[in-house]
Amino acid sequence: MKKKIVIIGGVAVGASCAARLRRLNEEDEIILLEKDEHISFANCGLPYFVGDVIKDRSNLIIETRESLKSRFNIDVRNFSEATKINREKKSVEVFNKQKNESYDLSYDKLVLAMGASSIVPNFNGLEQANNIFTLRTVPDSESIKEYVAKHDVKNAVVIGAGFIGLEAAENLVEVGVKPTVLDLSSQVLNVVDEEIAKLVENEMVEKGVNIKLGTSVDTFKDEGKELLLTNGETIKTDLTIMAIGVKPNIKIAKEAGLEIGKTNGVKVDDFLITNDPDIYAGGDLIEVKNYITKEAALIPLAGPANRHGRLIADHINGIHTPTLGSLGSSVIKIFDKTVASTGLTEKAALKANCNYKTIHIHRPNHATYYPGASMITLKLVFDVPTRKVLGAQAFGESGVEKRIDVIATALKFCATVDDLAGLELTYAPPFSSAKDPVNIAGYAAGNVLNQDYIPFYIQELDDLLEKKIQFYDVRTVEEYDYGHIEGSKNFPLDDIRDNLDKIDFNKDIYITCQVGHRGYLAAKLLKENGFSKKIYNLSGGYKLYKETR
Repeated sequence: MKKKIVIIGGVAVGASCAARLRRLNEEDEIILLEKDEHISFANCGLPYFVGDVIKDRSNLIIETRESLKSRFNIDVRNFSEATKINREKKSVEVFNKQKNESYDLSYDKLVLAMGASSIVPNFNGLEQANNIFTLRTVPDSESIKEYVAKHDVKNAVVIGAGFIGLEAAENLVEVGVKPTVLDLSSQVLNVVDEEIAKLVENEMVEKGVNIKLGTSVDTFKDEGKELLLTNGETIKTDLTIMAIGVKPNIKIAKEAGLEIGKTNGVKVDDFLITNDPDIYAGGDLIEVKNYITKEAALIPLAGPANRHGRLIADHINGIHTPTLGSLGSSVIKIFDKTVASTGLTEKAALKANCNYKTIHIHRPNHATYYPGASMITLKLVFDVPTRKVLGAQAFGESGVEKRIDVIATALKFCATVDDLAGLELTYAPPFSSAKDPVNIAGYAAGNVLNQDYIPFYIQELDDLLEKKIQFYDVRTVEEYDYGHIEGSKNFPLDDIRDNLDKIDFNKDIYITCQVGHRGYLAAKLLKENGFSKKIYNLSGGYKLYKETR
């Protein structure tokens, strides 16, 4: 039976849903409403258009009204805003912006793909400012680019240190603008834990970005050219980009009586159906389920949104594939570095009351004897006692996202740390080592769970050192002299066997080395020689300590 399917919104969910609907059924009438000009564009590429990395705007346009019509026979109506859903009549009220008139559009099935909008708080003086921008649409990016060129912008402020904020800051640097990033949080990039975020912050600062944490704007002055911050400081700016975050566009859904979840996204079931069986919703608009904790969450990412569009089209056509939740897998370029994450951070694991442990490793992205090797710092979060992997984060130059993608795949199959250790991954000197960083992370986590040692962390150091712990640095004398943690004593690993009498066997021992591996070897050596007290090894070693302090 022929169906009339109306989709409100394009981009990821709407456009992918429309194309999939046509591939599955040639007879259905498919109407796509989009309130703006562009139906399908690469919004993740917008910061790089601002930075002139992507030079041609047309490269951001994925599908047009004409291409969707000619290839998929979809009735695309841009500049058409859905203003009301009448569930009883099964119709949508549509406002045509070009004709300045409204009309009713009936449907058999309705797909909500309105996405989310940039959060713009009502700051003091905002209405008088004329140099404030968001970065969510193609016109947004064009406006920023044009303003930078016309007004000879030298300094800018970016409010928000998330994905868009950091990408915007990087790309402003690329066009010769000095940016200052403000965020009320104590760290940048809240999708990772504080020590990984510190590595990101260091890279941003090194490349010329000024970062001010724990503060934001209180008042815009002088038409936006001067900002009074919440910490009392005043700074000058030629331009400000709002990158605080996004909020789901739930207005017409809420007014229509569709259920809204506790995270303020539209609530859907596993098949992306709302509390109305003829209305679907997906993407940034909806409340999703965290794949690991099963808790409700807002995870506005392009990958899940595109998948939602496909799954909705499938269900409408009798293919019942559920969406099982989101891992929140993400990656971002930070100048010459990459940071990526998947699953639970330590913060999220703590919030979810998980019984967890973490380890940090530093491993080269490929064999060190092959030219060009660079270090990857990887943090793994895992469950005790099930040994299941809960999440991971990594930072480095090359190969970071590859490792996180491997762990994201493992998470989907409820892998344990032993599974990571046992993965048979591709190896050749230009690409990896015989033991890939993912394998090493699995081994290190297994060592902790097997009680070869107890990890302790850089956040604990100050309190521990006040207690006058037995704390040894097992690196070489030369390494120790070059730099070490105050309060540690040098006891090179290769000298321990011949100097066991110098260690207090009646007192717990704390060990550090450069990255953690020699600390593990020292722990095993001590245990084999009768040390029965607790042995602690600093996770991430001196390298992580030095880079995050």
